[in-house]
Amino acid sequence: MKYTMKTAFAGAVALGLTAGASFAQEVTLRCQHFLPPKGSTPLYFMTPWAEKIEKESEGRIKVELYPAMQLGGKPQALYDQIRDGVIDCGWALPAYTPGRFPEAEAFELPFMTGRNAEASSKAAWEFTQKYMQERMADVHLLAVHVHGPGVIHKKGEPVMALADLDGLKLRGPSRQANALFETLGATPVGMPLPTFPEALSKGVVEGGVIPWEIVPPLKVHELADSHTEISGDRSLYNTFFIWAMNNDTYNNLPDDLKAVIDANSGLETSGWAGASFDKGDVIGREIVAGTDNKIHELDPALVDEIKVIGEAQTAAWAADMTSKGLDGEGMVADAKALVAKYADN
Repeated sequence: MKYTMKTAFAGAVALGLTAGASFAQEVTLRCQHFLPPKGSTPLYFMTPWAEKIEKESEGRIKVELYPAMQLGGKPQALYDQIRDGVIDCGWALPAYTPGRFPEAEAFELPFMTGRNAEASSKAAWEFTQKYMQERMADVHLLAVHVHGPGVIHKKGEPVMALADLDGLKLRGPSRQANALFETLGATPVGMPLPTFPEALSKGVVEGGVIPWEIVPPLKVHELADSHTEISGDRSLYNTFFIWAMNNDTYNNLPDDLKAVIDANSGLETSGWAGASFDKGDVIGREIVAGTDNKIHELDPALVDEIKVIGEAQTAAWAADMTSKGLDGEGMVADAKALVAKYADN
């Protein structure tokens, strides 16, 4: 083709349009988690977070969310997927790799967290800044959080007394939750959340503990007959979550886009993630209350008995952490103080 000013101008326009398109979307973040897309965290935290990032970056960052491990792998692998750059960001549970992130267990101890996940999640973020920055330096933390009060969901009648737990095969999410249930007489079975419904339907377990918010998305209320809540102002157990980016993905961003990520990370973002559970818990409980399933609140006197057992477990955990060169007593004291601090705010 003969080169003319007209073709040169057309080429320049095309190049300009290409450059403009590139500017409009410079970065795509592929973020993975193991929850169903209608879980409260994807609905009320992850998706709005992604939309906020896209808006504040003026479209230069696009966030793609992949629920239910659509990009492959198992929930236990999520932290390493983030670290290794298999995904750009993701939602991971340290508890799924026992012993690897011991400090995180401070927020999974019996009755450590309050009933308000937003407040306890802010406490968890401040705790992480003091105790876990080195442990998790191989990823870029965006937020950490916990869920709301755990509930015992099981086939048959609700738990009315400790004797009802004797030998009960109960799905648990973490080392500390399972240790508590074993002390209470149950037979804990550790497994990631997505495998719980099938395990319950096949009789691998007779029940399990999860917060209200995830019951409807997993249809656990269609498999269980009863739901036992824990009375009082504390959660029977909890689970520590992280929302994180791959270090290279973050470090390779231009400064102005790093600023967008930074503005949507940290204390308030952690509280936002926790608040998604608080909202989901209300919705989830209302749905189950509309069925024929029984909802029972454990007697406060019985809860007090369990608290004594929980205190012994907490002391044993602190001693174990100290034996490993960590400040066990300091972590317990700080976790308690931070939970109280944000509960009062």
